[in-house]
Amino acid sequence: MANISSLGVGSGVLTSDLVDQLVKAERAPTENRLTQRTERTDALISAYGKLRSAVTELRLPMRQLGSAEAMKSFSATSSGENVDVAVDAASASRGSYSLDVLSLAESQALASTETFADRDATRVGRGTLTLQVGDKTTEINIGSGNNTLQGLANAINEANAGVSAGVIDTGNGFRLTLSADQTGTANAVKITATEEAGAEGLARFAFDPADPLANPGMEQTITAADAVMTINGVEITRSTNTVENVVEGLTFNLTETGKSTVKVEQDTAAVAERVKAFVDKFNELQSTITELSSYNSETGQGSILTGDATVRNIQNQLKRVLGDVIPGLESASVRSLADVGISTDFRTGQLQFDSEKFQRELRENPNDVTALFAEQGRASDSQVEFVRSGSNTAAGSYDINVTQMASRGSLNYAVAGTDTIDVQAGNSFTFKVDGETTATVSIAAGSYAGADFATAIQQALSDNSALNAAGRSVQVAYSEAEGLSFTSNRFGDDSNVSLTGLNNATGISAADGVAGKNVQGTINGQVAEGDGQVLFLSNNASGAAAGLQLKITGGDVGSRGNITFIEGVSEKAVDAITSILGAQGALSARTEALNGDLERIQQDRIDLETRIESYRSRLVSQFSAADSLIAQLNSTRDYVSQQFAALTPRNGRDN
Repeated sequence: MANISSLGVGSGVLTSDLVDQLVKAERAPTENRLTQRTERTDALISAYGKLRSAVTELRLPMRQLGSAEAMKSFSATSSGENVDVAVDAASASRGSYSLDVLSLAESQALASTETFADRDATRVGRGTLTLQVGDKTTEINIGSGNNTLQGLANAINEANAGVSAGVIDTGNGFRLTLSADQTGTANAVKITATEEAGAEGLARFAFDPADPLANPGMEQTITAADAVMTINGVEITRSTNTVENVVEGLTFNLTETGKSTVKVEQDTAAVAERVKAFVDKFNELQSTITELSSYNSETGQGSILTGDATVRNIQNQLKRVLGDVIPGLESASVRSLADVGISTDFRTGQLQFDSEKFQRELRENPNDVTALFAEQGRASDSQVEFVRSGSNTAAGSYDINVTQMASRGSLNYAVAGTDTIDVQAGNSFTFKVDGETTATVSIAAGSYAGADFATAIQQALSDNSALNAAGRSVQVAYSEAEGLSFTSNRFGDDSNVSLTGLNNATGISAADGVAGKNVQGTINGQVAEGDGQVLFLSNNASGAAAGLQLKITGGDVGSRGNITFIEGVSEKAVDAITSILGAQGALSARTEALNGDLERIQQDRIDLETRIESYRSRLVSQFSAADSLIAQLNSTRDYVSQQFAALTPRNGRDN
């Protein structure tokens, strides 16, 4: 192949410039078409991305409305300044409560009665101080390195024993002060001392809250006290001034004694704001759709997605979800979004929200409004509660049959063995609760009748930090007919109470309890699984009731009526949105197809470059051949011309 740089030598016309122009003319139509296809495809992908983002934004507010708690919002007010009230808006309920704070919880405070000449030099003795606070016991060694008042205080603070220590200057000497870190009688500090022979002195710091005057070396400057209050006349005692788990959803923070009235009222405006958030996000989605798919009849111009089937499909799906009557609410006071003030503007497709109408319906028909938005189960038996559905649960009514009631694990002692229990000083009782939590408690020394022992050990277990942290509790009871019993607060085969160890107590012995049982039965005729009081079908089970979970709180075995499952608009909308956004959804399929188009366009560009290169090579070859031929013809022409020129003068001379 001739080099393109030699083109035109023979002809002066078939130059490389001409090749470039011809190649450019050949490339332009296809390249322009591919560029236009790329730009439109990129624009479509961007438009679908914008649409996806707007649809995704709608899912969160719809999901937030999908629980029954979303339709509950309560606020509380107190008539007095002695009680502050915190509200869990999702679990509280309307009510009025008369409170009388009789006393506040106090932390115990102790001080040495003896004054010391120097905080860092005066020796206080060597040995071991044992601090007992609640069920926690800490031993603190005092030796030659910390054998001073300040050294003793520092050792106590470093031991993390539940006690804080300090040294104060009275002006006439120094005194040791101690204070319990936590309020309440259960956190009163007991101090015992073991002295080193020849270095006595620590015994002066011993203290027994059961006999505060036994050791004159320490005085109780503040007595540990529990908070005591009455709620609607019922007396409540707590170790702290924060009173929880008395009225569901309310926490009372006590600041001073006195009376007050707490009122809890439904905050319908707060719920309306949650609904408005959904309406706003839907309208933003509708605005995005309008922007991407509108048509201007005056200019005859449409937007990038005008007439797009994917957009119409998304609109139709959401319109059906938001406009239909909810199955199960056909005869209810509230059946659809329109009944609670959410209507559609037919001109724009956007939603209009009447907040006042919504709040009125929420006050008058709270159960139906809740079912309209959130999933709900309505049981014919008052002792059957709907827990939740699964992703495959269909709206409908399902029969319930219970073959075994759930029970709680317990440890029981016959009357004969527990009518009198003797407890010595330094006692401890170690329980294992629900197979997971170990709790060690102690009670005051003494000889207990069965009922008195039950009361004492119940208080110790109720105040146990390990049980409280794990959210577990044990109910202790005694009767002359049944004897002494320890019962877990949980139901099911994981529930149990065992006494695994005890010290310095007679009349009772370590023993294993009997585990509880899970509920058993059927839902919709299918054998269900049991977990404590919860009867459920797995989400992978066959049938329309798959994933349904119910709590059987009481009653007898046998038929327990039915439960009607209502799937609210929120759950339907979330399912629709998830389907739209999913890997098999319309947006993903369309975007994937467009990305495939981009790959094909790129391949077309590669093919174009190959074809153009071949075209250029062909032109160069053809031009080179033509140029060579023209060069030969020109050479022949020049030769002939020279021959003619040579003959012309001779002919002239011959004449």
